[in-house]
Amino acid sequence: MSQHTKSIMIQGTMSNAGKSILAAGLCRIFHQDGYRTAPFKSQNMALNSYITPEGLEMGRAQAVQAEAAGIVPHADMNPILLKPTTDVGSQVIVHGISRGNMKARDYFACKKSLVPDIMASYRRLEEQYDVIVIEGAGSPAEINLKTDDIVNMGMADMADAPVLLVGDIDRGGVFAQLYGTVALLTEEERKRVKGLIINKFRGDRSILAPGISMLEDLCGIPVVGVIPYMDVDIEDEDSLSSRLETGKGKAPAAVDLAVIRFPRISNFTDFNVFSGIPGVSLRYVTRACDLGTPDMVILPGTKNTIHDLLWMRQNGLEAAILKLADRQVPVWGICGGYQMMGEVLVDEKGVESDLPSRTSGMGLLPLKTEFEKEKIRTQVEGAFGQLDGCLGGLSGKSIEGYEIHMGRTYIDREEGAADTARIVSWRREPEICRPMDYVMEMGKDRLLSRKARMDGWNRGNIYGTYVHGIFDSPGIARTVAEALAAAKGLCLEQAADMDYRTYRQQQYDKLAEELRENLDMAAVYRIMGISQKGKMGISQKGKGEEKPDDGYTVGTGTAGRH
Repeated sequence: MSQHTKSIMIQGTMSNAGKSILAAGLCRIFHQDGYRTAPFKSQNMALNSYITPEGLEMGRAQAVQAEAAGIVPHADMNPILLKPTTDVGSQVIVHGISRGNMKARDYFACKKSLVPDIMASYRRLEEQYDVIVIEGAGSPAEINLKTDDIVNMGMADMADAPVLLVGDIDRGGVFAQLYGTVALLTEEERKRVKGLIINKFRGDRSILAPGISMLEDLCGIPVVGVIPYMDVDIEDEDSLSSRLETGKGKAPAAVDLAVIRFPRISNFTDFNVFSGIPGVSLRYVTRACDLGTPDMVILPGTKNTIHDLLWMRQNGLEAAILKLADRQVPVWGICGGYQMMGEVLVDEKGVESDLPSRTSGMGLLPLKTEFEKEKIRTQVEGAFGQLDGCLGGLSGKSIEGYEIHMGRTYIDREEGAADTARIVSWRREPEICRPMDYVMEMGKDRLLSRKARMDGWNRGNIYGTYVHGIFDSPGIARTVAEALAAAKGLCLEQAADMDYRTYRQQQYDKLAEELRENLDMAAVYRIMGISQKGKMGISQKGKGEEKPDDGYTVGTGTAGRH
């Protein structure tokens, strides 16, 4: 370990105990206190991923943590990313590049060979940063997974990092969670646990005093924080997110957006921005009977396009969406959802699945998708083309985001778009396909010449694109919401258009403030062996407007600006 770099590791008693958000909060605090800080997670399993300025893929949780730390995300912060493709297999991504799909058993047999890759990334971060906030995965007490562990206590040992263990009281049994986890650790592992944290508490903290006292006596480890159930809007890591609840029982809103919750949904954070617009309801749907009559249907990204298309076909959702489209309800597809909207999907090389190589699409757009082994990974910027339908107000507006897909989608017509004209009963002139947007790839060196290319297609009220994060660009989500409300003769509540970049920075500051109030930061600093004041003497609050230290603008090439 570097003589100057200090580390702290957040482990949990289970998945979704709050490791990711606490790590983000600590990144923000250390950044506010003047320390150059970086997040790190040796192995992440998630379908929410992010593309770095270099075109490398990493877990979105670490990208969010990097943004909280005021730096640009780098693949070294998450050297191994596992993206589940089936219940027993995942795509394995190392240092941002896919190494193909592997069954779980095969991966576990070889994961120890990835330790040099993990430590190479960690050492590079040590050379650049003062503090590294390490996040574990799941629980360190999973007996079946402890052999050759590379993400929990195995990683803590390799980094020589002290550990804070987090339990989720909202699920119940937090004392059993924490004590049971500690009890199942080896003596050497227990020595690494320097503090316990009770997370997501609601109510009067004083009632926990007897339990905390007994827990500390049993474990011989102090409780360094009782964190309340926080009202902060930080991007969630994966499908365990409460955002993905069906939304039953929610109050009616002026604009109702229905997102199809695919079994392998990916990058669902593409739509978080709508949750901050007054008068807009965002809900996730898994059954045809729950779809209702939304103002727009969104087909999100998915790690397995063909499987999830057939899932919709079997449960009736596809038929329900097609009926809505016939009634001129807008349908918007992103990435895998965009691929589904075409007429046919061809996977002759078995890139997506072992299903038949040719699958009929939904037929909403006259497109053909051919899956290819080479993955497209790039950040993009550009603008919408001249759009048709009720969202024509988006025409010409600037966008930013990123693409990550393994397919090529195009109009399979001899004359291209000119052959797509069709007569429909609801308009006088023929309806034709129009280019959705034009984008340029954004490399690390922005001075290099870049060539604009077309992305996606629009026909009437059907919109498809490969660009993730397209709604996060200034004014886009608001324009969509206002157009959908206007189509019903309604007006949205008057509110200033939210700058999503500034909003995220405010949420990181809010998170840091909550942790400072409820986490014994003096103890955390002592555990790490560094000064709480901060080596640069920077104020502990209100530093949300700093730019990343490499000159990139906060929010460009960072989590949430996709």
